[in-house]
Amino acid sequence: MKITYTTQGTCSKLIEAEVEDGIVKEVTFYGGCNGNLQGISALVKGMKVEEVLERLEGIHCGARPTSCPDQLCKALRTSLKE
Repeated sequence: MKITYTTQGTCSKLIEAEVEDGIVKEVTFYGGCNGNLQGISALVKGMKVEEVLERLEGIHCGARPTSCPDQLCKALRTSLKE
């Protein structure tokens, strides 16, 4: 399943993700801190969606109530509804 998610409250503007059989196959962030987001993408590749959610959901960025990892979780949650 391909996911395209428009972020809210972060420097990144868009996340594209590919999930197959509950496993994250690919993640691409557009905008934001390029090096950090490439790192997050590489780290979650091959992980179960549930594990990504357990580790990254709810992370804040400074005083913001969300972060790029938290927005990734919001995007990945759409794959659980399918």
